Amino acid sequence: MNLSAMFATIRADLPMVVMLLLLLFSAVAVVVTKHVGRSEFVVMQQLENQRDQLNEEWGRLLLELSTWASPGRVEQQARHKLEMKSPTNDDTIMVMP
Repeated sequence: MNLSAMFATIRADLPMVVMLLLLLFSAVAVVVTKHVGRSEFVVMQQLENQRDQLNEEWGRLLLELSTWASPGRVEQQARHKLEMKSPTNDDTIMVMP
């Protein structure tokens, strides 16, 4: 086989080889894209679960805050821990302008 016949054969098969390489590249790109998409979906699900847990904790903390800051509790703590009491009439001084 001479050199010109080899080049002619290669030229004839070149479009087929290029198309085969493009097909393989496309198939690999599809697989990689699917893998990345699935990986990102897993991360998104984990973040959504974390968000839900944080929202639940936030709700519990708000409920606890409202319990600790209720007027009855504040008064109770003032009476017991700080030994405060409501002023009587004798303790009240009226200032006249």
